[in-house]
Amino acid sequence: MSGDEHDEPVLTLMWEARAGEGRGDDLLAWARPRAAALRSGRTAPLRTELFRAPPDRVLCLTWWRAEEGAELPELPEPPAELSGRAVHRWRFASVEVWDGDSQAGG
Repeated sequence: MSGDEHDEPVLTLMWEARAGEGRGDDLLAWARPRAAALRSGRTAPLRTELFRAPPDRVLCLTWWRAEEGAELPELPEPPAELSGRAVHRWRFASVEVWDGDSQAGG
Protein backbone atom coordinates (compact mmCIF):
# COMPACT_ATOMS: atom_id res chain seq x y z
CA MET A 1 0.00 0.00 0.00
CA SER A 2 1.67 3.19 -1.13
CA GLY A 3 2.19 5.90 1.48
CA ASP A 4 1.70 3.47 4.37
CA GLU A 5 4.17 4.14 7.21
CA HIS A 6 5.20 0.48 7.04
CA ASP A 7 6.44 1.00 3.48
CA GLU A 8 9.36 2.99 4.91
CA PRO A 9 12.59 1.02 5.28
CA VAL A 10 13.79 -0.10 8.68
CA LEU A 11 17.20 1.22 9.64
CA THR A 12 19.19 -0.32 12.49
CA LEU A 13 21.81 1.74 14.30
CA MET A 14 24.51 -0.13 16.16
CA TRP A 15 26.59 1.47 18.91
CA GLU A 16 29.37 -0.66 20.40
CA ALA A 17 31.75 0.41 23.13
CA ARG A 18 34.57 -1.35 24.92
CA ALA A 19 35.15 -0.37 28.51
CA GLY A 20 38.51 0.24 30.07
CA GLU A 21 39.80 -2.77 31.98
CA GLY A 22 37.53 -3.65 34.88
CA ARG A 23 34.96 -0.97 33.94
CA GLY A 24 32.40 -3.12 32.07
CA ASP A 25 29.75 -2.81 34.80
CA ASP A 26 30.30 0.95 34.97
CA LEU A 27 29.98 1.33 31.20
CA LEU A 28 26.74 -0.66 31.19
CA ALA A 29 25.39 1.46 34.05
CA TRP A 30 26.29 4.60 32.07
CA ALA A 31 24.72 3.32 28.81
CA ARG A 32 21.47 1.95 30.28
CA PRO A 33 19.71 5.28 31.06
CA ARG A 34 20.96 6.82 27.82
CA ALA A 35 19.55 3.94 25.77
CA ALA A 36 16.24 4.22 27.66
CA ALA A 37 16.16 7.98 27.03
CA LEU A 38 16.12 7.39 23.26
CA ARG A 39 12.57 6.10 23.72
CA SER A 40 11.39 9.35 25.26
CA GLY A 41 12.74 11.64 22.57
CA ARG A 42 10.79 13.51 19.92
CA THR A 43 11.44 10.65 17.53
CA ALA A 44 11.44 7.26 19.27
CA PRO A 45 12.89 4.08 17.78
CA LEU A 46 10.68 1.09 17.00
CA ARG A 47 12.83 -0.96 19.35
CA THR A 48 15.91 -0.51 21.52
CA GLU A 49 18.02 -3.40 22.76
CA LEU A 50 21.04 -3.28 25.04
CA PHE A 51 23.60 -6.12 25.14
CA ARG A 52 26.61 -6.99 27.23
CA ALA A 53 29.51 -9.20 26.12
CA PRO A 54 31.86 -10.17 28.93
CA PRO A 55 34.02 -8.84 30.16
CA ASP A 56 33.92 -5.32 28.81
CA ARG A 57 31.72 -4.66 25.76
CA VAL A 58 28.35 -2.92 25.63
CA LEU A 59 26.21 -2.88 22.51
CA CYS A 60 23.06 -0.86 21.80
CA LEU A 61 20.87 -1.57 18.77
CA THR A 62 18.00 0.69 17.78
CA TRP A 63 15.52 0.09 14.98
CA TRP A 64 13.91 3.02 13.16
CA ARG A 65 11.49 3.56 10.29
CA ALA A 66 13.77 5.89 8.37
CA GLU A 67 15.76 6.34 5.20
CA GLU A 68 19.44 5.36 5.28
CA GLY A 69 20.80 8.90 5.61
CA ALA A 70 18.24 10.08 8.19
CA GLU A 71 19.50 12.07 11.15
CA LEU A 72 18.65 10.00 14.23
CA PRO A 73 19.59 10.26 17.90
CA GLU A 74 22.36 7.93 19.05
CA LEU A 75 24.22 7.24 22.25
CA PRO A 76 27.17 9.59 22.69
CA GLU A 77 30.77 8.69 23.40
CA PRO A 78 31.11 7.56 27.01
CA PRO A 79 33.36 9.47 29.40
CA ALA A 80 37.06 8.84 28.77
CA GLU A 81 37.53 7.11 32.13
CA LEU A 82 35.04 4.39 31.07
CA SER A 83 36.34 3.88 27.52
CA GLY A 84 38.91 1.44 26.28
CA ARG A 85 38.70 2.93 22.77
CA ALA A 86 36.45 5.07 20.59
CA VAL A 87 32.88 3.85 20.07
CA HIS A 88 32.17 1.89 16.90
CA ARG A 89 28.98 2.87 15.04
CA TRP A 90 27.31 1.23 12.07
CA ARG A 91 24.04 1.61 10.22
CA PHE A 92 22.29 -1.35 8.67
CA ALA A 93 19.30 -1.36 6.31
CA SER A 94 16.91 -4.26 6.80
CA VAL A 95 16.85 -6.62 3.82
CA GLU A 96 14.73 -9.50 5.03
CA VAL A 97 13.07 -10.59 8.28
CA TRP A 98 12.05 -14.04 9.50
CA ASP A 99 10.20 -14.56 12.73
CA GLY A 100 10.24 -17.71 14.84
CA ASP A 101 7.36 -19.25 12.85
CA SER A 102 8.80 -18.50 9.40
CA GLN A 103 11.02 -20.70 7.30
CA ALA A 104 13.71 -19.17 5.11
CA GLY A 105 12.94 -19.43 1.42
CA GLY A 106 9.34 -20.50 2.08
